[in-house]
Amino acid sequence: MVIKVFVATSSGSTAIKKKQQEVVGFLEANKIDFQQMDIAGDEDNRKWMRENVPGEKKPQNGIPLPPQIFNEERYCGDFESFFSAKEENIIYSFLGLAPPPGTKETEKSDTTNEAEAHTEDSANEGTHEESQSAQSPSEDQQENKEEDAATGEEEKQEEEKQEEEKQEGEEKQEAGEEKEEVEEQEES
Repeated sequence: MVIKVFVATSSGSTAIKKKQQEVVGFLEANKIDFQQMDIAGDEDNRKWMRENVPGEKKPQNGIPLPPQIFNEERYCGDFESFFSAKEENIIYSFLGLAPPPGTKETEKSDTTNEAEAHTEDSANEGTHEESQSAQSPSEDQQENKEEDAATGEEEKQEEEKQEEEKQEGEEKQEAGEEKEEVEEQEES
């Protein structure tokens, strides 16, 4: 299974660039195989992405923005869903992949399947524990994940602030237009 991340390599939006970098950086840091699919330079990629994002996941204008994430043909989600899955430590489920041994996702599924774990013989348990310790994330990787999470939250707050400012500007513009109309009517 190949994870496909649809990106726009020549995007003018810094918010989109940061989101794309966060997704790609996370996948690279966690050694998750993926392909970057450029929608800016390849019309077929853009068309495929737009046609395969489910209707309920498309924005109001109907055009989904990158990054969009797929597992082969199956839609996984956009940046917001990716970020939520990362925060909840369910990224492998989000991507439709089996979690590697030693991850928090594996530990969650291990605790829910305790009955199965008790039936394993002791030799298998020793091998399982060794593989978990060999593949647990390093402290540097954990720090990077925490920094990425903080950066994502800051970006989200900045976007909300920009959206509020945009709405205020639109309201002021509407108020100005209404005032002009009233003045024109008074003059007539």
